[in-house]
Amino acid sequence: MPRRRARKKSAFSLPPPEPLPDNVHWVESDSYDRAVYEQLRATSPSLQRLEESGASLLPHFPALLRDLFCALFKYNVVFFKTDAVLPSAAVNKELLTALHTGELANLLREATVLDEGQAGLATALLGEGALRVLKSEKPLTRRDLLDIWNVEKQEALVQQNIDEARNARELAEQADTAEDISQEATQMLEQTAERMASQARAEDTRLRRLAKQLDQDLARGRQETHNRFLKEAITVAQNLDDATQEAESWGLAVGGGHQSSPGRQIELGKRLAGNDKLKKLARMVGRMKRQALALRRKNFERTTDEVFEVGIGAELSRLLPHELVSLQHPLLRQDFIRRFVDNELLQYDLRGVEAQGKGPLIVCLDGSSSMLGDKEIWAKALTLTLLEIARRERRRFRAICFSSADAPLYRVDLNTRLRYEADMDKVLELAEYFPGGGTDFEKPLDAALACIQESRFQRSDIVFITDGECRVHAEWAERFAAEKDALGFSLFSILIDVGASSLGSLTPFSDRITSVSQLTSEEARDVFVKL
Repeated sequence: MPRRRARKKSAFSLPPPEPLPDNVHWVESDSYDRAVYEQLRATSPSLQRLEESGASLLPHFPALLRDLFCALFKYNVVFFKTDAVLPSAAVNKELLTALHTGELANLLREATVLDEGQAGLATALLGEGALRVLKSEKPLTRRDLLDIWNVEKQEALVQQNIDEARNARELAEQADTAEDISQEATQMLEQTAERMASQARAEDTRLRRLAKQLDQDLARGRQETHNRFLKEAITVAQNLDDATQEAESWGLAVGGGHQSSPGRQIELGKRLAGNDKLKKLARMVGRMKRQALALRRKNFERTTDEVFEVGIGAELSRLLPHELVSLQHPLLRQDFIRRFVDNELLQYDLRGVEAQGKGPLIVCLDGSSSMLGDKEIWAKALTLTLLEIARRERRRFRAICFSSADAPLYRVDLNTRLRYEADMDKVLELAEYFPGGGTDFEKPLDAALACIQESRFQRSDIVFITDGECRVHAEWAERFAAEKDALGFSLFSILIDVGASSLGSLTPFSDRITSVSQLTSEEARDVFVKL
């Protein structure tokens, strides 16, 4: 067999450049930090929407949000060196540096370190602030943002050329040692690898030039960028504590007061931050809730029941004395237990018990223009207080917000039958919803009537909350009264008389009428006890 010619090992004069760093984050993080942030992101639609909005404007905006979270959440914050991060993430460093230096960072971190909810809320608020700075086009112009995108595209091109050059070089080295590949083919592969390495180096040089120019552009507006973002961060620091306190107030005012997930805390805190109407409403609901629950407890303590005969049952609080005496004897105790299980113990029967309404509640809430201002706050505070009563008594609750005849009704069920827990998202939507416009009483009351005819809302009572600035037709009032008698429900109207109001307009269709001016008197019992 002929001996093959020994081949000279190929020598490359121009190796491809080193691969680019694959990191776009400036703050070091471990697996726990990343897992916490991903959990927050998964449970917070606000963070997800913020990522999508920012990513369309700035490359690596999602990475900026995670860096902001880590800078606020981690106990020890360590930044990567510049050569370990892609140049297209340089803007992120400018914003993070502005936040991390000075007393403001310490002030924010006092409330956010190792607190998932607080750090997540501050991240969402700061991310929105960063987005406002970028959209203002000051100090970063639209051309600057375009240059950043060009750097990001050049990075992708450079990395692609580097990978292709390295693959070509590996193929040439393998061909040089293979016995079944000709020397001419090996030389062609080597030449291709050299050409691709040269191209990769040229693109890498162009990237470095673009990155240097970008750094110079950012340096010119660095101070203004820092100042603008610091201004946003100061606003966040001022709102963060207030938003947290208001979120706790809402959780206690509407709901069982249990701790919600950090993601839900972000959503609630974001809606409350800077929203004076919701803050005022939360405070009023808290006061009204305490008054309502105190009145209901007082009502149950002062019953008018009286003993009228002896019967059988198993109510321990009404047993005859000799039944309790039998517990002292070993044999009679066994007989007592048997008769207790069978509901055959002798006990007092009571009469005169005032039945408490336990059916669903349907609240019609006036959202017309005449309700704007304090009237709206009073009306919604009453609605949410009644919601809390319904939640505690495991009753369904439906709110119908209305305005003019041609405006659609806003219907929302605020607790579910499965758990009878208030849906905080729907509660906040109702609290913020205000259609304005004219007023029409007939449309919402017809909707409430149709609701009672549903099987799950049978035995409902209707609460009608308005300032009374409307009238109903006599024919409609007669028809509504007939339907009310047939279905056996009652309608309780609450007049919001903190400004201009009209009591007479509620008389044709109401069983009972009271006003918010009476809530400080004993008349408040009508609102919070008789429903």
